[in-house]
Amino acid sequence: MDVMEKLEILTASAKYDVACTSSGSSRKGSAGGMGNTTSMGICHSFAADGRCISLLKVLMTNRCVFDCAYCVNRRSNHTRRATFTPEEIADVTMQFYRRNYIEGLFLSSGILRNPDYTTEQMIAALELLRHVHRFGGYIHVKAIPGTDERLLSRLGLLADRMSVNIELPSQASLGRLAPDKSKDSILKPMGLIQARIRENRHDLVRYNHAPRYAPAGQSTQIIVGATPDTDQRILALTEGLYRKYGLKRVFYSAYTPVVEHSLLPALDTKPPLLREHRLYQADWLLRFYGFRAGELLDESAPNFNPLLDPKCSWALRNRALFPVEANTAPYEMLLRVPGIGVRSAQRIVKARRAVSLDFAALKKLGVVLKRAQFFLTCRGRMLEGLKVSDHTLLRSLMSGQELAAFREPQAEQLSFFSEAEAAGLPEPAAPADLFPGGPNSSRPLGEAAAGGPAAGGPAAARAESAYPPIPEAASGTADSIDALAQEASSGRTAYV
Repeated sequence: MDVMEKLEILTASAKYDVACTSSGSSRKGSAGGMGNTTSMGICHSFAADGRCISLLKVLMTNRCVFDCAYCVNRRSNHTRRATFTPEEIADVTMQFYRRNYIEGLFLSSGILRNPDYTTEQMIAALELLRHVHRFGGYIHVKAIPGTDERLLSRLGLLADRMSVNIELPSQASLGRLAPDKSKDSILKPMGLIQARIRENRHDLVRYNHAPRYAPAGQSTQIIVGATPDTDQRILALTEGLYRKYGLKRVFYSAYTPVVEHSLLPALDTKPPLLREHRLYQADWLLRFYGFRAGELLDESAPNFNPLLDPKCSWALRNRALFPVEANTAPYEMLLRVPGIGVRSAQRIVKARRAVSLDFAALKKLGVVLKRAQFFLTCRGRMLEGLKVSDHTLLRSLMSGQELAAFREPQAEQLSFFSEAEAAGLPEPAAPADLFPGGPNSSRPLGEAAAGGPAAGGPAAARAESAYPPIPEAASGTADSIDALAQEASSGRTAYV
């Protein structure tokens, strides 16, 4: 099998790993060397969804001794297999770089023989790149669960970023779908990488030329939609990982059915892309807006609303806290106003020291008034002429795509008799209001009145597609979500 054939197989096998992002590290090119990396990103262009598109994302091998049910490369799956040698990985990377196809390398692997042997092969490939070819570009490498600590220490000195994929958000799901893995084999390398990064920071203070260990930090990936785990469980786990292990990013991957299995969604199930998007939005709120997982989701609402982003949903559930005065509200509260981001909140705090702000000034500072106008006052007054109703509020908070999903189907020919009446059925009750969860409604947002728009039609269909059903056999015994949230808030490992 030639190198190009291997490349075709192993790049296709690597496409389900979600880790293409800006590098987060900086390294200048050196005389006689090749390549460099900057903290602003490793490539010159990004995909429409913001992901970096110029990494060579490839597996060392798609042969694997593990039999994870969700993985296309599992031991029992019948697929074409290939393995790169360290020399081939280094040569392909350099050839792609010289042709300006890529700016860096993302290297993962199936488990060949055992975790230690696989890691040794990856180290050999990276040593060729760094020491022989003197490649200074960005390298992201996947650490294999169960690898010896000494090998992980060597691997981190060659890579910019390391990651250990959790994949499944609970021990119960891991036991059902990936019996060869355990939470200890996953979390132990995370702890080791974090400890080595901390040690390296002290070394760099004392020794100016000390080698850097994973300067761009570590990350992980969680599969969404392969198990019945709720968004609440996933978000609580994410919060715990950020707190305890200092992760740079948690990536979410909407599960794409690629293998037939009784414990997994059917092959014709669409990937829950909207659910993945909502988790990324909530992740951003955790990292930059001061939210906690328990504020965004709870047992009464364990999954995100498919029609509204998490920040808007939180604001609607806490309408008693609004409106806030733009000229006096603390920075932390401004961040919680829909339509105000980190930069615009910083601009407001800075500008109001000199002048009293009105709505025109807020718009110039970057505030999205279409959303923020319902939650702000300026000089003690709401925006002049603003009419606050559930209809107006909902339409303003939803994006164009969300609004299109919420709208009813096209109008049909009028008839003197309804379909229910013609069939001899009782007429459905009229909806109490279009916007459940409003000030005149006791129902939470997303729960439709009988006959209301959310009770059927496009909005309900989109909600169901965002959270496709999981086979009953996969449900098992649910772990305690209280324990998960408690561990996240206390800083312990939120993985049960």
